[in-house]
This record gives sequence, C-alpha cells and structure tokens, in this order.
Amino acid sequence: MSGATVAFDPKDLETKVKDMYRAVAEHPDGEFHFEMGRALAERLGYPTDYLDRVPAEAIASFAGVGYYFHLAALVAGETVVDLGSGSGMDTFIAARHVGEKGKVIGVDMTDEQRAKADRLRDADSFTNVTYLKGYIEEVPLPAACADVVISNGVINLATDKGRVFQEAARLLKSGGRLAISDIVTEIQLPENIVCNSTLWAACIGGAAQQDSYRTLIEGAGLRVETVEDNPAYQFISENAKGASRKYGVKSVSILAVKP
Repeated sequence: MSGATVAFDPKDLETKVKDMYRAVAEHPDGEFHFEMGRALAERLGYPTDYLDRVPAEAIASFAGVGYYFHLAALVAGETVVDLGSGSGMDTFIAARHVGEKGKVIGVDMTDEQRAKADRLRDADSFTNVTYLKGYIEEVPLPAACADVVISNGVINLATDKGRVFQEAARLLKSGGRLAISDIVTEIQLPENIVCNSTLWAACIGGAAQQDSYRTLIEGAGLRVETVEDNPAYQFISENAKGASRKYGVKSVSILAVKP
C-alpha cells in the first residue's frame, strides 16, 4: 500500500487532520479515538525521569503510539529531526539526550501544535529546539542534515508513505538512524475504510499492511534493523477497537539505518 493515490480528496484529509490535532493541542481533555497524556506515555515505556524533565502541558497533548528512544540511542551533540512533532514532548526528550551541543528540529503542519510547542520551549528554555512549519512529505531542511529522524504515530496519516520515507532518507547522513513508532495492520484494510478520510484522521484508515510498510522503508534505501510490537498501545473508541480486532491494527516501533 503506497498510499500515493486515495479515493478521497487529500485536502479534505489535511483539513480533518489539522482540525483533530488543533483540538489535541488546545483541548487535550477532549474525547478522541486515541488515548493521550502521561498515563499513556508511561504505559508505552517512557521512563518517569524523562517525563519529569519536560513540560507537563506537552505531555498532556502527547498522542503517540509507542516508545522508540531505546532504538534511537541518541548521543550528545547529534542533530535530530522529528516528523510531526506536535506539542513537542518527544522533541524535549530528544533535546535532553543530545544536550546543548546538539540540535532538535520539529516539523509540523498544524499551527496550533507548533504555537504550543514554541511557547513551552521558550518557557522552559530549551534553547537547542526549533520548530518549522512543513509537511513530512516535503521537509524544509537540507539533505544529510540529521543524525537521527524520529516520528511517533504520524506517518500513518500520510497518503504517500513512500515519499515520507524518501524524505527521511534524504535528511539522514550516511549511518544515520530512523527511529519511529506508528500504526500498521496485519491484514490489508478494505477500500471502505481506506477511502474514509475521517478514519484516516483517526489513525486507522491510513494504516499500511506491515509487510508493505517495511517494503516502503527499504525502498527508500534504508535498512530495517529492528521491528517491535507495542501491545501496551490500545485504541479507545469502539470503531477503532473493532478495526484492531478484525484487521490486526496495531502499534510497532522500528529502527532503520541509512547505509
């Protein structure tokens, strides 16, 4: 499933995704198809000492699907690019790892998410973090600028996932790492779900079949090193739960390396 062509208007999807993640930023206590916040982060594997060192408001809007920092193995002084950085929780954790000599760049298309992340960054003096407005399929950064590219629960929202992985490969230096968590399926989703932009925006309809997903990563010239299931991640709406049971919709964390 390349996702290059879908039967609904991609602009409609973009609008629904922006609307949903605007609400995630501004009203994290609202009702969504997915769980959010600190309890989720801890259950997924985020160490409490990591979470204690980042702004609580960023954690409240955390809508990730897995934990991958053990795979990313960030080192002081590295440059990290976060695709779909949201309200900034993962960028702040990454910033603690890479230190003052390192750099973290978050890329997100939703203005309200970036505005919240900017405010929290300034309030807590994360001087090594910057945020850019952009799409994960077309990142406004030069080639070979990153040691590590990270992303959490975002690539499933892209209609052309192959292009996202090509962008990640372009951004990475030789030997660089892609460390992500995302939603995939064990069985290819039927057209009535794939063509529903509301279900895409809810992180269900855009999930690629897991073997196809890996093929897209490898097609971008990256070598998959590790794939881990994240059974601690659970959808909470009945529609999402039904899709999870029927089609094996699940969370995985992946490490891939650019040769």
